[in-house]
Amino acid sequence: MVFMDAIHYHVLSEGQIVKKVVYIAIGIDLDGRKDVLGMWVGENESAKYWATVLNSLKNRGIDDIFIACTDNLTGFSAAIEAIFPRTEVQNCIIHQSRIRRGRQAVGS
Repeated sequence: MVFMDAIHYHVLSEGQIVKKVVYIAIGIDLDGRKDVLGMWVGENESAKYWATVLNSLKNRGIDDIFIACTDNLTGFSAAIEAIFPRTEVQNCIIHQSRIRRGRQAVGS
């Protein structure tokens, strides 16, 4: 299982405050051991950059991901499927609850 998410930061770069994104992949192997598979810095979160991250993981020897837990970013599932086609993608519980609360607020 691999958890994938990005953290958005404001950082000082050349005297200006700019936005940066740190992409993080955390894996849990079949024995239940957790490992940080990698951290990558980008300009903004996108499915295209996630595809780069996934290719990096594949090139480093990850053969398959059974379950990918994501935030349901548009295009993210397609990027995962393109590189690891047998992976089941699910939304993390936090994003599932946010979606449900949003639907309840709209339906009220």
